[in-house]
Amino acid sequence: MKVKTLHFLIILFICLPLIPLGAQETPEEKAGRLQWFREARLGIFIHWGIYAVNGIDESWSFYNGYISYDDYMKQLDGFTAAEYDPGEWASLIKNSGARYAVLTSKHHDGVALWDTRYSDLNVVDKTPAGKDLIEPLVKELRRKKLRVGLYYSVLDWSHPDYPNFTAESKRYTDDPGRHAAFTKFNHGQISEISKKYKPDLFWFDGDWEQNAEWWKAKEIRQMILDDNPGAIINSRLQGYGDYDTPEQGLPVNAPESEYWELCMTMNDSWGYQHNDSNYKSPSQVIRIFAECLSMGGNLLLDIGPKADGSIPAEQVSILEEMGRWTGKHSEAVYKTGAGLPPGYFYGPSTLSPDSTRLYLFFGGKPAGGQLMLEGIKNKINRIYVVGNGTKLEYKEYLRPYWSNHSGLIFIDVPDEVLDEQMTVIGLILDGKLELSL
Repeated sequence: MKVKTLHFLIILFICLPLIPLGAQETPEEKAGRLQWFREARLGIFIHWGIYAVNGIDESWSFYNGYISYDDYMKQLDGFTAAEYDPGEWASLIKNSGARYAVLTSKHHDGVALWDTRYSDLNVVDKTPAGKDLIEPLVKELRRKKLRVGLYYSVLDWSHPDYPNFTAESKRYTDDPGRHAAFTKFNHGQISEISKKYKPDLFWFDGDWEQNAEWWKAKEIRQMILDDNPGAIINSRLQGYGDYDTPEQGLPVNAPESEYWELCMTMNDSWGYQHNDSNYKSPSQVIRIFAECLSMGGNLLLDIGPKADGSIPAEQVSILEEMGRWTGKHSEAVYKTGAGLPPGYFYGPSTLSPDSTRLYLFFGGKPAGGQLMLEGIKNKINRIYVVGNGTKLEYKEYLRPYWSNHSGLIFIDVPDEVLDEQMTVIGLILDGKLELSL
């Protein structure tokens, strides 16, 4: 019996490398999982919580000592959601041209927007809203064929077993028992929203306070993908995410990650603040969006509903103009890839999936009524205005017959074809884009 057992163990050991024990995802498999995200290009971030009652910084106001914790939590009494219309929200998001939305299920203050069984600190038990606010929006977003994302803060400054409370005070430094209790709570809530709502995207935040081992980030990722193998996870899980999330700062150069999104507010605040009227204009938002597109990224544009669930008029206006512009220029936005490298065109650009159409974005009226493009080796079959199809005239200079170098292309752009925010023109190339170096 011992000899047979030994032979079996030897055979098993030899065969182990052939057994896929949690096989790593291939680049092709990851590309398939993130395909919808890459093609979506525009998402809407929704910061909604009790901080909208007084219009103060979400969670940070008590953490940084601007207000006491008790006074911050008094806002629970004013969070009514009385005007909350998830169907109206979903329609506004859909009409903006966004292809996905991300709602804050729980911010750093620990107040959950669903009826979690792991804590009574939620809008069902503690606020006049008295109901799950996530489920109806998830249903309406899916009815509109939009992808669903849920934000979740892995840190929880309200939880008695989380070590940090405010910038000036800690509950403990090293306590394995309390750490284990918090981990059970934290993973429990993540599992709840994973199983209950099956989000297409998990948008984590707050991971900077602890390391991956403390959060058990690897286990969080595995738990999510076990529930939903197609789910996408953002980068804020201590190295266990799928894509980068630069915040409030447009990259000068494209991030190293193949997948990324810029998350950005419309004014200076994530949640609703009645005193913050420093809104970007639709033109500014669209120009920033175009820069993201040009570098192959997405824009996650934030709105902050009021405590009653209504969306401020300024935010509605920006979303409506985004919708007009994205609808007109959809072929240059969705499913496109990063455009030209710096130096070829002085403005954003994108490429069609097959690289045979080049799209050039520009604001205002070009100097002399002409755009200049350089470094394109291809023959150009046609240049037209995206959104109305008007054919544009162009001339090429500095390309003598005896040289293989590309010339300078000057494109005539008459005033009547200009878009009030940002104009886009398309170039149909004779084959895939080829550039001079």
